[in-house]
Amino acid sequence: MAATRARLDGGRWHFQHGPMDVVLQAEGEPQAVAAAHADAWARFMPLLDQLVAELPLLKQPVAAGAVPAGPVARRMWEACAVHAPLFITPMAAVAGAVAQELIAAYRRPGIVRAWANNGGDIAFQLAPGASARVGLYADLARFDPADAAALRTDGQFEVHAAQPVRGVATSGWRGRSFSLGIADSVTVLADTAAAADAAATVIANAVDVAHPGIRRLPASDCKDGSDLGDTPVTVDVPALPPQAVARALDAGAQRARAVQAAGHAWAAILVCQGQWRLVQPLSSASGDAAQPALGSVFA
Repeated sequence: MAATRARLDGGRWHFQHGPMDVVLQAEGEPQAVAAAHADAWARFMPLLDQLVAELPLLKQPVAAGAVPAGPVARRMWEACAVHAPLFITPMAAVAGAVAQELIAAYRRPGIVRAWANNGGDIAFQLAPGASARVGLYADLARFDPADAAALRTDGQFEVHAAQPVRGVATSGWRGRSFSLGIADSVTVLADTAAAADAAATVIANAVDVAHPGIRRLPASDCKDGSDLGDTPVTVDVPALPPQAVARALDAGAQRARAVQAAGHAWAAILVCQGQWRLVQPLSSASGDAAQPALGSVFA
């Protein structure tokens, strides 16, 4: 199957190839925008085949020490290796790393702002003074694509060029990738999309609590060839006692603060069954936090 692209409304492009499903948008001088879109497409077309060629290495835990050679594969490995000795494979950063690779095409004069949204993991390019607003959606279980009403996000936040944030990613047990934890969503803001993707994964894995109603199965039973092998992944989470949800979120917040202290995340929002934890940017940690925007990312 070859890569395909299609124009969307609002000047957006949709690039698709296998599991890669990217929406791109840019604003600025028309010639610069057109040239950036063309370069992004040229980079996108061979990307899946390049990653597949290194897939055996990308499925190995980063603790195994095998470093892939390709630029995107290496970016995936580097984003995940900083979290060792936690169990993580480079595949935890694939969506963010792909978005990050494509956004490089928009780093040129004439582009005011641009973003590449790979299934909710987003890379930004912002000229000085520019910003981008991101909407967050807390619980994918209540998202109905057949609903004719306009999508109402649970909240929004704005990423400014002056902030050290160029990537946003979300992980959770309801998402398109497996999770070891029970978070409905963990959204991370970081300096790159690959870093945000990896950090969201390890933080979401830590949002967990012992409860007999939580169902887990080996990842290999859920998907052939999963990079997680026989590691148990969460497949169902019943309504839990509020105290259990709070303990799970506290565990995740502790992991998030450790990731932040190590320099691998700028801020994080953790959501589970109507409760949330906000790990603020360190520069504003002493301030009062309003209830955050919650959940999976839409741009």
